[in-house]
Amino acid sequence: MRRRIIMSMLTGASLLASALIGGGTARAAAPAPLTAEAPAEFGTDWHDPLTAAPAVARPHTKSCRVTLADARFRDFTPYRGSYLPPRGCGDHWSTVVLRLDGKVKGRQFDRLGYLHVGGVEILRTSTPEPSPDGIEWSVEKDVTRYSDTFRSAQDVEMLIGNVVDDTYTGVIDVEATLTFYAGRPTAAAVPDRVLTTADGPGGATLTTPRNSERVVAEVYATGSGGGCEEYWYLAVPAAAPYSCRTDDGPYREVQVAVDGRLAGIATPFPTVWTGGWSNPFLWYVIPGPRAFDVKPIEYDLTPFAGILNDGRPHRIEVSVVGVPAGQSGWSTPVNVLVWQDPGKAVVGGRLVTHDAGNPTGSSVYTPGTEHRVDTGAAHRLTVSGYLDTSHGRVRTTVSRAVAHTSVHRWNDGETVDGLDAGWTDDETVTVDGRGPARSTRTHRTYTMNGVTTLGADARLRTRLTLGDRADATTTRANRRVAWSRLDDTYRGDASYTVDVPRDQRHAVGTTSERYRLHGSGGCHDRRLTTVQGVLTEDRRGC
Repeated sequence: MRRRIIMSMLTGASLLASALIGGGTARAAAPAPLTAEAPAEFGTDWHDPLTAAPAVARPHTKSCRVTLADARFRDFTPYRGSYLPPRGCGDHWSTVVLRLDGKVKGRQFDRLGYLHVGGVEILRTSTPEPSPDGIEWSVEKDVTRYSDTFRSAQDVEMLIGNVVDDTYTGVIDVEATLTFYAGRPTAAAVPDRVLTTADGPGGATLTTPRNSERVVAEVYATGSGGGCEEYWYLAVPAAAPYSCRTDDGPYREVQVAVDGRLAGIATPFPTVWTGGWSNPFLWYVIPGPRAFDVKPIEYDLTPFAGILNDGRPHRIEVSVVGVPAGQSGWSTPVNVLVWQDPGKAVVGGRLVTHDAGNPTGSSVYTPGTEHRVDTGAAHRLTVSGYLDTSHGRVRTTVSRAVAHTSVHRWNDGETVDGLDAGWTDDETVTVDGRGPARSTRTHRTYTMNGVTTLGADARLRTRLTLGDRADATTTRANRRVAWSRLDDTYRGDASYTVDVPRDQRHAVGTTSERYRLHGSGGCHDRRLTTVQGVLTEDRRGC
């Protein structure tokens, strides 16, 4: 079975509301009318990629547009350009929207890309695989949080690493723009400074303003690079007879440390790229959740602000638990968002609680006609610190608990290979100072349930369900003041004949996505269904 060759071959390299409500979308520029009848199998063209996620909300104010990049990616040469702030829209904006428009035709793998402005990563993305006749797609993202970066001239770097030759003919043509909408944003939603780490003798370091009163790190963590870490959730212990083995199995945890002390833990999202699970026919129209807009993991580092505010550089390290020592495969660029105290030049404080807990778990292999690996793992971290701000002493407590369970089953030769997995990431941030205490509780749940089979007739079939869910509640004085509930569910079932020319694959596939978001900020409910690449359902609720 050529599963590990067929599998995805990527190569190359308030915040709550942004993460849960307005993070971004990937959609066709203009959805085509629904077709009543789908063809018997995939042809040489299909509907442009789209998702059911909500569009970025735009205010009805004056807007200005700036082009960041206009490039055609054939290899691993980055696009490099320059950015100048927009004229005629001021230097403070109610909303800033990033849009990437892409097109590609022919034959090409899925590819991973990034966009940097002034060294700040504002987008991490992947590409759809094209039809012979060509496809177009777009990605939108609310990037208002990076306004500090956009107020001055900056260098721009973009890369979608690609290979173009006689076989893989698809040149990836993209344009990236920023649209600025005049007005003032909600003060608490946009940081005063956006910082990146600097490389030094002791590793990556960060120097924050001395009057920082809130510090949030965001890490665009992706497993990629052509090896097993692209599908880390399928890894098994070294003793098991499987094509991807690691010392500790599939458990992964993304950690942030400040000066060598654990400062944040998180569960990485199990992103499936558009060639994943051995079956590109699952993703031609509807990508898996987050595949086009990789959301950063956020860590509230405010309990460490009393340490960071001494004016000296501090070491910031990101590591991924479970990756074998010395093995590459994860990219973890870091941005640090800082809110400053306007009434004080130096804000002092200290870290008062640091309880990292003891990680628990195991990954147990059971041999047999059906091989099986059962994995269960968990970890907790609680940190608390105070700052003496211009409006009094403020104490911030961050508690986070992550857990993973999975059952992985396969047979000899891996002609049957299935996974039933779930991840949770529970976080509570409490800010207690002048006035009633304010707490934000977020419960994230990620699920993956699927199986790939390869029959004696060389027909490969993949059935897969993915879930991206999050419940968030903000309370003040124990009274709910804001809430949201996200449920983004993808389902797919696709088959094709392997090891034959493209026109002999006789591929069929049905895919669907339902994206539901309800809360104090409004309601969005959209359902998409495709059959053989034809959009057969586009239904909106609310």
